[in-house]
Amino acid sequence: MKYVVSTFYHFVDLPDFEDIRESLRTEGRRLKLGGAILLASEGINATVAGSREGIDDLYKWLRSDQRFSDMQVKESPCDRIPFKRLTVRLKPEIVNSRIDNLDRSDLDDTYVNSQEWDELLEDPEVLVLDTRNDFEVRMGAFKHAVNPEIEKFSELPKWTEKNLDPEKTPKVAMYCTGGIRCEKASAYYKQQGFKVFQLHGGILKYFEETKNKKENWHGDCFVFDHRIGVDADLNPTYTWICCYCQEVLEEQYDACPHCQRNLTYWWQRYT
Repeated sequence: MKYVVSTFYHFVDLPDFEDIRESLRTEGRRLKLGGAILLASEGINATVAGSREGIDDLYKWLRSDQRFSDMQVKESPCDRIPFKRLTVRLKPEIVNSRIDNLDRSDLDDTYVNSQEWDELLEDPEVLVLDTRNDFEVRMGAFKHAVNPEIEKFSELPKWTEKNLDPEKTPKVAMYCTGGIRCEKASAYYKQQGFKVFQLHGGILKYFEETKNKKENWHGDCFVFDHRIGVDADLNPTYTWICCYCQEVLEEQYDACPHCQRNLTYWWQRYT
């Protein structure tokens, strides 16, 4: 594969995040990277793609700031850069939760690695929760996982209030694509009184470490770029998906058979 796709996030106090934007954008374009980077006062969230040298130089540039020195990354190969350009946006949150006063200072005991995750999937006392959006879950998920059928992550607290009780379901193991949504969800669930486990590094890290040898994952993993999905070897699948209703499609159509909307522009962008 000719290019590297890097996904990373890092929660850290960034009171100067607005000032970082322009220099980060300039550096990314100099390195000929494509992708999307979000900056907020709470940190950074990014998926970027480029040459091996370009990605490594971006890491070096970021980690020259002590605040990013221990930032963890996840990588996958790609035969073309799955973005049209590089964008750097300023946001209130690097993942939109709309949850106030989250305490993320005590989450170390919630992290589990890939081997521990496989063991949790076999524990009948643990509820396995997929914290991703419904259309992502429909493309692929871990066995036994509960799909809350949410359209966006900020709906998860309301679903939790209606469907889960820490007295009846005390243990919850959760996962998402790269781990960032679980960071906030874990903090919220701990505050509600649940015993929480989160797959450290998310699905992408799990694929990297296990290649899904135990076949606990079924389907592809949706990614938020032009690859659409990746398999357990982290290779792009270029799955067809409707940009309006997010239904996975078996083949290319002029109009989606589910919502009937025209898809011509979608295929020009993504295939």
